[in-house]
Amino acid sequence: MTTTFDIHVLFDHWDRFLEGFLHTIASSAMALVGSFILGTIIAVMRISPLKLLHWIGTAYVEFIRNIPLLLVVFVFFLGLPSLGIPLDGFTSGTLGLMVYTASFIAEAIRAGIQAIPSGQGEAARATGLTYIQTMLHIVLPQAIKIVLPSISNQFINLVKNSSVLALVSGFDLMFYADLINSDTFLPLTVYTIVAIFYLVLTLPLSMVVHYMERRFRVADR
Repeated sequence: MTTTFDIHVLFDHWDRFLEGFLHTIASSAMALVGSFILGTIIAVMRISPLKLLHWIGTAYVEFIRNIPLLLVVFVFFLGLPSLGIPLDGFTSGTLGLMVYTASFIAEAIRAGIQAIPSGQGEAARATGLTYIQTMLHIVLPQAIKIVLPSISNQFINLVKNSSVLALVSGFDLMFYADLINSDTFLPLTVYTIVAIFYLVLTLPLSMVVHYMERRFRVADR
């Protein structure tokens, strides 16, 4: 094993780096959309006047947030097959990411909902809107704008956390990085290249979020 940096590793193994990169993008995108939808539903359940929904939402958040992400992934990868529901590593990792991230997004959105004056919801209900319609058209759009920075940080964390797929053969960047490193014995080169690939994903996402925050601030003035 050597500590020198050899750029030829990138070109010699470009096909595997690219395949891992595309799998990481696919997993992150699906988990991002899924976690946002699930997190929003859980957030609404947490502030629901129905005690059962409130209890389910609270239990979900408190349980999932306080266990490791890897354990959530293993539930899908090892637990479900024991019940006769086999899932491959990519699917297990993506579902684990979605379920885990949703608990943090739910808390952020719940905080945003509680920051909206209650009078707006009451006024909407007085005009004949249902509870769900009030949430969808009045409360949630404002709440999401308020907590956008917090949610965006969770999305960036989700992209980085996608490396957990490597532990369940999810064919992501880290999975192929481990294979390439076992062939080349150049860990400094291999994992530096992988770090750059992750930056290619996270830095534009961070810039887009900052742009949206500025647009929202201007629109609110």
